[in-house]
Amino acid sequence: MSHGLQFDLNYTWSKSIDLTSDAVRVGFNSGLSSGLGGIINTWAPNQLRGVSDFDTAHQFNANWILELPFGKGKALASNAHGVVNAIIGGWELSGIARWTTGFPSNISNGATWPTDWQLPGNATLIGTPHTKTTKGTDANGPFVSVFPSPLPTLPNGLGLGPFRHDFPGESGTRNQIRGDGFATFDAGLSKFWKMPYAESHLVRLRWEVFNVPNLTRFDVASITNGLDQGAAFGKYSGLLTNPRVMQLAVRYEF
Repeated sequence: MSHGLQFDLNYTWSKSIDLTSDAVRVGFNSGLSSGLGGIINTWAPNQLRGVSDFDTAHQFNANWILELPFGKGKALASNAHGVVNAIIGGWELSGIARWTTGFPSNISNGATWPTDWQLPGNATLIGTPHTKTTKGTDANGPFVSVFPSPLPTLPNGLGLGPFRHDFPGESGTRNQIRGDGFATFDAGLSKFWKMPYAESHLVRLRWEVFNVPNLTRFDVASITNGLDQGAAFGKYSGLLTNPRVMQLAVRYEF
């Protein structure tokens, strides 16, 4: 710790490629019932080669603890004693921040698929999907979608926009889209008092706020992803983030 400040910053760039996996946040084998979490064609497993379900290209993390410069022995009011020092001294400000780019997810053939497999599996990508978390309203009320506008239907009902149903022998394209990444900022303010009868005994007051800016990030793994889902296609039903929460605690340490 230098001048009352301790911090750590780190950035990670990565790319993970495999034949099958599961996103950590949705649980092991979460997609096996629809064919999205396993190899469909064991004769040609490389058909499913793509970015991993948990792939995160960019990730930034930061954490810090700052001793506020007030009170006895500090830069400001260094001569404070007694009650004054008990009030203004011993404060610490801490925080944790995390930001990532978007997580990948699959578009499914849906309930009807023209392949010779017994599972729906992934749809085949034939264009460039444009994703952007977008709010809207339809006959069912407000919604949030991973697509900025409705996708056009392909001729003969073969699919939607850049996605088409698989043909016999195909396994589709894995992780064709990316949705929101994760972003959060948590902070805490704490103060301690040394007990006059023993300096190793402390009373610590701590106020913590989780998701300080109350950010909302939607989970792309929760979208309605079947090509046969009509107006519901692409709509989110779950979040990556929790609403802002505060807690206040008093602790006696010895």
